[in-house]
Amino acid sequence: MPNPKTAPSQAPPPAPQGGYVRKCDLDSHLNRFYPIPTQVVSNEEFIPIRQTAQQRAVERHLDRLAGDHGRKLGLDRRTFLHSACGLAASFVALNRVFGQVFRIDPAELSDPAAVQALKTDYFIFDVQTHHVKTGYENQGLLGFRLYARQWNPALNRREPRPEDLYLENFIKEVFLDSDTDMAVVSGIPAETDDTNILPPDQMPKTRDWVNRLTSSRRVISHGLMSPDLGTRNLESMQVQAEKLKMDSWKGYTGQGLAPNTRGWWLSDERIAYPALERSRKLGIRNICVHKGLAGGLFDEEYCHPRDVAKVSKDFPDFNFLIYHSALKSVEAALPAAQSDFRSTTYVPWVSDLCRARKENAHMTNVYMELGSTFGMMAVTHPKLCAHVLEMILDAFGDDRVLWGTDSIWWGSPQWQIEALRRLEMPEDLMTRFGWKPLTTDVKRKIFGMNAARVYKVDPGAVRKPVPGDYIEQLRRLRTERGAMRPSNTQYGWVLA
Repeated sequence: MPNPKTAPSQAPPPAPQGGYVRKCDLDSHLNRFYPIPTQVVSNEEFIPIRQTAQQRAVERHLDRLAGDHGRKLGLDRRTFLHSACGLAASFVALNRVFGQVFRIDPAELSDPAAVQALKTDYFIFDVQTHHVKTGYENQGLLGFRLYARQWNPALNRREPRPEDLYLENFIKEVFLDSDTDMAVVSGIPAETDDTNILPPDQMPKTRDWVNRLTSSRRVISHGLMSPDLGTRNLESMQVQAEKLKMDSWKGYTGQGLAPNTRGWWLSDERIAYPALERSRKLGIRNICVHKGLAGGLFDEEYCHPRDVAKVSKDFPDFNFLIYHSALKSVEAALPAAQSDFRSTTYVPWVSDLCRARKENAHMTNVYMELGSTFGMMAVTHPKLCAHVLEMILDAFGDDRVLWGTDSIWWGSPQWQIEALRRLEMPEDLMTRFGWKPLTTDVKRKIFGMNAARVYKVDPGAVRKPVPGDYIEQLRRLRTERGAMRPSNTQYGWVLA
């Protein structure tokens, strides 16, 4: 997304309705707090698309359901939407607009016990989560919000809440308000630690703090790599591995930090291979790389996954985790749905990587990560979501797909967890493409068993819960404690 200092000349023209706003600010202004987001939310790495007519229809159905079933339970609309029944109603609304895609029992709309009784338990390991460092108030996300207020005075109703994105709220949203068992905390490389939303030394602090808080292993930490920086990157990797004990690396090929560079390729033997060789010596074999979602902060050319096949062959002892499954954008994927899923359906960049996997038997060390890709498609076109997920499963196998949510930008990951729990493969897609049902065993692998294998985690190990009084242990940094109920809040950017 644009730098707020230069945004007036670089950002797209303000939208007539208001332009870029944070989802939570827009919801506060409209006094709506749906259990699921009803438009695409950006983590500032890409430009979100406008709310679609179908998403507005979902809102209308959900409002009616909340009114009707809330009255039966003696609840007002807002209280109903914060309940387990309200979350179930969201999937009823999606089904009414997009057709039967999510499993739902009518009893779930009026009986919280029915929601719990029909719930399948999984070990859930979210390999993509984020928060920002304390004190990060006037840059990036918050700074862009202040820019948005120039053309949308309604945002003055809600002052910036930097603590929304801090560690305290991250723990609440991810571990208290969702079924997540483990998570990887991730970051984005920057030129300096001062400009980094979460510098390398902060991620292991989050890991160590949460793990001490629970007396169990709940968080794993990324390290950051920027091979285009050459020796400086190698020295940084050495420090991160030896002093900070990082568990894996996160890199952005579409981001050039060295002077006069736009990006780099994983397959570049001069630039990337020295970093990978250093990683091998340091004993870190998991390489997580941002691919796709190029319409915004990163250079589009270098976000393409064309480099994955070669590097996976040259480093067979590594695991390459392809974040966002290389989806170019949800907007680019929509024509596949609008074409009524013909046999020639093409989903930009996901299809390319799936084809590469089928043509290269050696790519068994490549994993597809679902962060933002699953969430965007689930609320924009659930049938497309099911189709793309099956494309990935067909090409890579059910043991090479990883669960990620890109939270905290999308708020609590619970709605995404519920979406995959309930997602069913539509009959017409199984008939037309030969797709298989999304079974409990397949979902169990996606939700956590695959990531457990990659990170050498024992899913059966006892992971103690986060104490409900953790806020007190964090020296009362939160300004409002309230009841520990779902916030129904998303913190990323939307087009209003």
